[in-house]
Amino acid sequence: MKSLCVFCGSSAGNKPAYTALAREFGRELARRGLRLVYGGGRVGLMGAVADAVLETGGEAIGVIPQMLLDKEVGHSGLTRLHVVQTMSERKWLMGELSDAFVALPGGIGTMDELFEAWTWTQLEIHRKPCALLNFDRYYDPLIAFLDRAVGEGFLRPRHRAALIIEHEIQRLFERLAAAGEIA
Repeated sequence: MKSLCVFCGSSAGNKPAYTALAREFGRELARRGLRLVYGGGRVGLMGAVADAVLETGGEAIGVIPQMLLDKEVGHSGLTRLHVVQTMSERKWLMGELSDAFVALPGGIGTMDELFEAWTWTQLEIHRKPCALLNFDRYYDPLIAFLDRAVGEGFLRPRHRAALIIEHEIQRLFERLAAAGEIA
């Protein structure tokens, strides 16, 4: 079974549409026979994605540092929950367990995780696709920054092009399948 790593907010954000998006994404992931790999939380968009995957009959694998588990934010109903010591170990293990990466709306933790996975692609540590679901144009300012980084010579066009960006769930899954990693 192929695994998709999802990075997203540990909060639900200010719009109910974000939670609805996370739940629909989780249902679609499970319908496609993909295993979820994520940060292991039961709260926010992370919890919504995991709950939807599980409710749809899919598998959800969490990776959580002990310090967050101690704060009682770990999801207790997962297929499997890996407990690690550091955030760096968390990202590395999620990367090892996954065939591709997607970021839904989130904050700096989401960006940290996505940018590290994408950097691994750039450095050829792995060749796994990285994607951004730009729901409701949430990531437009980030996309503008990335385009400026290309224009200013800090990001190579081929590395910028390696980040898949879509507005719709179905189209995002189609593009990941076309990349050959989650068909």
